[in-house]
Amino acid sequence: MPDDAAAARAAAEEESAFSHPPVDPDATSAYGDHVDQVIDFYAPRSDRDSPAPLVVVLHGGAWRARYDRRHITPFAGYLARRGFAVANVEYRRGGESSLIPEQNAGDATPPAGRWPDTFDDVAAALDALPDLVRAALPQADPRRTVLTGHSAGGHLALWAAARHVLPPDAPWRTTGPAGLRGVVALAPIADFDVAEKLDVCGNASLQLLGGHDTFAARRPYADPALLLPTGIATTLVQGRADLVVPQAVAESYADAAAKAGEVAGLTLLEDVGHFPLIDPAADACAVVAEEIAQLAW
Repeated sequence: MPDDAAAARAAAEEESAFSHPPVDPDATSAYGDHVDQVIDFYAPRSDRDSPAPLVVVLHGGAWRARYDRRHITPFAGYLARRGFAVANVEYRRGGESSLIPEQNAGDATPPAGRWPDTFDDVAAALDALPDLVRAALPQADPRRTVLTGHSAGGHLALWAAARHVLPPDAPWRTTGPAGLRGVVALAPIADFDVAEKLDVCGNASLQLLGGHDTFAARRPYADPALLLPTGIATTLVQGRADLVVPQAVAESYADAAAKAGEVAGLTLLEDVGHFPLIDPAADACAVVAEEIAQLAW
């Protein structure tokens, strides 16, 4: 259990990250018929004449319905002010309609994710993105695309970059690697085995995969730590003081990458918890932007 000082700091960090008003996008496009199958676009706030790198953002929130893309719009706006074109992707999350057997219907915490809908949406969004960007965000250069995501969104970013190494029968598998400059995963739920041992977000990864009966069978289709090597430049940014997704999860992914013959960068930030990584008021957010820039420019 965290001590009182650590818990108080984590609470203050979360309050700061959620204190910013939502930032409205410049355009929104649908990639499907469901209300959550949309992408918000932010044009770069820059004097550059040349097209700007595109940053694709996947929000976190333990794959649960109560957390939608609005909470990460200040981060998207921050990246736009740093000169990036930004695509903020929404996707279907878990809700009361997707309760799993292990979960008591009276539990105040809704289940995490929808199988296979959450993965269907991320795959469909990225497949549709090039055409949508050309129409909605002509200032963007899709040839310089960096994929980023926070927490559960960090998991989805790593997963999306690994679709070409999914099992052959996976419906989301692609014939080759995505055209990405790289991935910057922020405090990602990157190793489901370690996440479950640490009870990350109340067994969210277990719920995402449908519960105990299907967890082991679905992990090879969903767990980034099992989808290596990707051949795509990957950096993980992690706060050492993160009480939500402890650094052991990111370290385990980096170790798995190394065993697979791939180097995944791991930037560990002292005295930083879970939420400063997406908080425009925090120094950690500037570190994240620099990590993205190193891959994008």
